[in-house]
Amino acid sequence: MKLFLNILLILFSINFTFSQIENLQNFDQQKIHFGYYIGINQYNYKLDYKSNPKRRTLIDQKAGLNVGLIGDLRLRKNLNLRFEPGLYTNKSDVIFYDRTNFEKNSDTLRTIKSTYIHLPLLIKYSANRYNNFKPYILGGLSTSYNLSSNQNSPEDNSNGTFRLKTNSFYYELGFGIDIYLHYFKFSPSIRGIFSLKNDLIDDNEQNSSWTGNIDSMSARGIFINLSFH
Repeated sequence: MKLFLNILLILFSINFTFSQIENLQNFDQQKIHFGYYIGINQYNYKLDYKSNPKRRTLIDQKAGLNVGLIGDLRLRKNLNLRFEPGLYTNKSDVIFYDRTNFEKNSDTLRTIKSTYIHLPLLIKYSANRYNNFKPYILGGLSTSYNLSSNQNSPEDNSNGTFRLKTNSFYYELGFGIDIYLHYFKFSPSIRGIFSLKNDLIDDNEQNSSWTGNIDSMSARGIFINLSFH
């Protein structure tokens, strides 16, 4: 995170110094252009319980990595359609509290290691350009394919396997700023994603100590991306 902030400060400082010269003046007139992005993510899960949660469950979030490509279609002035396929990796720890029937301490912890193919389709709406800066907002829908979901595993938490569904669907909302440098356009952005479905696969036993009291577990996360066009 500190590295990302330092890069942003350096680029803002350089661009502000030369802001009187308008870079890439015809860049936004292109009908189609392409780019790529790198970034970090942090996934969490919204938990809904079947009854009062006497058995609490906590999600300990870890930072992950995003890499991907950008395809941008200009619909009209200040309005673009974006397709941003990418590969996202992350890890979270699920901690189960107040389970008095657990025989081993290791039963209180499950680690979710996920590798997603993420496919968002987004609408980007930009403000008018001011010198070499142009803020924007974006939103849309996306789907992801979790390559390490364990959905088809016959084993569950009683065997140490925490299972999630392979496919998920989200809506996404975010904002960012286009910075026009001498040779390319640089676009830092922050985005939130919110799952539209329950991503949890219940354990085989209906009254499982791990998942029996959880009604739904929906993914949500924050992405910080640095885009280059």
